[in-house]
Amino acid sequence: MTSRPDVWLPYPAEELGPLPASPRYLLWDGTGDFPADPARCAFYTVPYLKGTEAAVRPLAAMTGVRVVQTLTAGVDHMLPSLPLLPPGALLCNAGELHNTSTAELALALILAALRGIPDAALAQAEERWAPAFHPALADRRVLIVGYGGIGAAVEDRLLPFEVAEVIRVASRARTAEHGPVHGIGDLPDLLPRADVVVLATPLTERTRGLAGADFLARMRDGALLVNVARGPVVDTGALLAELRSGRLRAALDVTDPEPLPPGHPLWHAPNTLITPHVGGPSSAFLPRAARLLRAQLARFAAGEPLQYVVATGGTPLA
Repeated sequence: MTSRPDVWLPYPAEELGPLPASPRYLLWDGTGDFPADPARCAFYTVPYLKGTEAAVRPLAAMTGVRVVQTLTAGVDHMLPSLPLLPPGALLCNAGELHNTSTAELALALILAALRGIPDAALAQAEERWAPAFHPALADRRVLIVGYGGIGAAVEDRLLPFEVAEVIRVASRARTAEHGPVHGIGDLPDLLPRADVVVLATPLTERTRGLAGADFLARMRDGALLVNVARGPVVDTGALLAELRSGRLRAALDVTDPEPLPPGHPLWHAPNTLITPHVGGPSSAFLPRAARLLRAQLARFAAGEPLQYVVATGGTPLA
């Protein structure tokens, strides 16, 4: 037996840069046998994009775990397993890891949907020259629902495009670097002002179904809904009704259900662009994941408070 704490990583330790020397680093990417007795694991890094079953599989046996570190911004897939964590164990999310890549995709979805890029791609495949008039992002009003790290990163990328206004909404009203942030209760009055609505909120019981029939009905005619949050933040049935009527447009990186199965009506809904939940996985991911893990493990080894704690001892934070 060794007194060095076991740290489970989904990537070889040598690929992550200089790490504290005190832990014993073990590789487990969510497949195959566990690399050691889970009861000896003190710091568990959840494998990325390996599904919920793999993510939570070792938790019941991790009786000594002190930190569960996800590489995702959202932790909704981990919340049902919180009772398995020992008292005092910390669940940490990925913090700023996905801000760059997800905000970049949000901007790409907005531009592609507004400027008719999907139609142009179809016309190219058919060797058909089809010029058309499309709205620009310039002079549009953009409402960001979920103004955290990703929401702020979206705004940073919007500003050079000469948008008329960015309207910010979070769970609580506050003041941010670029201006005031409205509370979620102001949404009914803010939705009719926006040409583009970007959803970047975490999935919680408060936000599940947030973009339902009433929310969508308050959006102005011709507005674009962009979802880079989680699929269940949107009521799919209500959105389908608006898309089929031709009143709204949508650009979705996430859906409910997900993966979207063959034959689902959302695939063929008019004025809809769908990407397969690729906001996070890009070439920007691994350098930022390595940076996150180096910082968190340095704090862990030094006995310092960790960042991005979202739950402790099996109980979600308020």
